[in-house]
Amino acid sequence: MNNTERVLHWELKTFDQLSNEELYELIALRNQVFVVEQKCVYQDLDFKDQQALHLLGKNEAGKLIAYTRLFDVNQYYEGYLAIGRVITHKDFRKYGYGIELMKKSIELCYTTFGEMAIKIGAQKYLTKFYGLLGFKEIGEDYIEDGIPHCIMIRDV
Repeated sequence: MNNTERVLHWELKTFDQLSNEELYELIALRNQVFVVEQKCVYQDLDFKDQQALHLLGKNEAGKLIAYTRLFDVNQYYEGYLAIGRVITHKDFRKYGYGIELMKKSIELCYTTFGEMAIKIGAQKYLTKFYGLLGFKEIGEDYIEDGIPHCIMIRDV
């Protein structure tokens, strides 16, 4: 894979703007990683997709490689913007798309909703990754769907 093949094309869409194919592909990717790969049976469809903005990172072939949900203040956490369902297809993680995805997510939160603190519920093993992006752990750890998590905040 050469450098031009590694460039992702980013699209930010409301729920209503997603095509049936895009919705199916993003749900399939979320299930592939969160349910199958992480061996975690949980209810992914939480009825928050309808409120979220969906950031889709697709490769040259149009395949969904990276994805997040973005939320305006008070839509997910009281008093905060939020980023969730952070995911990169496992076959493409070695290319650094996770960092690119989060940088793009942060940028779009600020340009779309305004510059405010962003709150995430991070899987505990990813705190170093999110720390590189300016997120700081706050509060106590908790278990969600059998996986250790913590709350992290990125101040403006």
